[in-house]
Amino acid sequence: MLIYPDIDPVAFKLGPLAVHWYGLMYAVGFLAGWWLGRRRAKQPHSPLTPSQVDDFLIYAALGVVLGGRIGYVLFYNFSAFLDNPLILFRLWEGGMSFHGGMIGVSAASWLFARKVGCRFFGLTDFIAPLVPIGLGAGRIGNFINGELWGAPTQLPWGMVYLPLGGMPRHPSQLYQFALEGVALFLILWWFSSRPRPRAAVSGLFLLCYGSFRFAVEFVRLPDDHIGYLAFDWLTMGQILSLPMILGGLGLLIWAYSQDKENKSHAAVS
Repeated sequence: MLIYPDIDPVAFKLGPLAVHWYGLMYAVGFLAGWWLGRRRAKQPHSPLTPSQVDDFLIYAALGVVLGGRIGYVLFYNFSAFLDNPLILFRLWEGGMSFHGGMIGVSAASWLFARKVGCRFFGLTDFIAPLVPIGLGAGRIGNFINGELWGAPTQLPWGMVYLPLGGMPRHPSQLYQFALEGVALFLILWWFSSRPRPRAAVSGLFLLCYGSFRFAVEFVRLPDDHIGYLAFDWLTMGQILSLPMILGGLGLLIWAYSQDKENKSHAAVS
C-alpha cells in the first residue's frame, strides 16, 4: 500500500501570482511537442516547415485551452456553468476535457491547413505523435492536484489519498499517464516512422486513445455530480471515447482502402 505524497499544487509564487503545477505541465507538453515538431518538420515530405510549426503552436494552444475548457463545461459541469459562468476561466482548479480539447485542436488544424495550403489529414498525421506528450504531462498534473482518483483496490500499488478516506485506490491518473502518454507516444512514433497512407496515423491515434481511455474508466471514479450513467459502470468518459474508437477504426480502414485503390490505378496507368 502506498500513501499519496501531499504535494502543494502551487509550484511557486511570483508576488501575488501563484504558478500551479497543472499549468506548468501544460507548458511542458506544448514545449516538448513544439521541439519534436520542429525536428519532424525537417524530414522529407513533411507538410510543415519548422517556422510553420512555430505558427501552428499558437493555433494548437488556443484549440486545447478553449476546446478543453468549453468541452469540460458542456460534457461534465454544465449545470455549474449555468449557476456561475465564471468557472469557465478557473483553469487553475483543473477541469479540462480531452475530448473537448481534441475538437478544439481539430478545428484549429482545419483552419491552419487552409491557411498554409496543406491537406487536413496530412497535418493531423504530422501532429498526432506529438499529442501524447501533452496528454502524459496533463495526467501528471492531475496526480499532483489530487484529482481523478480510481476506485478502491487491494492491489499492492493501491494508493491512499487521505481526503477520500483510508481505503487504497487505483492511481488512475498514473495509469492514464502510462497509457495515454508513454505507450501512445511509442506506438505512434514507431508507426509514423515509416510512410503510411494519409489519415492512417490519425486513425491509429483515435483508436488507441479511445481504447486506453475506455479501459481505464472501469477503475476510475466518475465525477461525483455525474456518477455512472448506466449499468453501474458506464461513464461519460466511455461514452465520449466510443466514437473515437469507431471513428479511428473506420479511418484506418478508409486510409488503407484508398491507398490500395490508388496503387491499383497507378499500376493500370
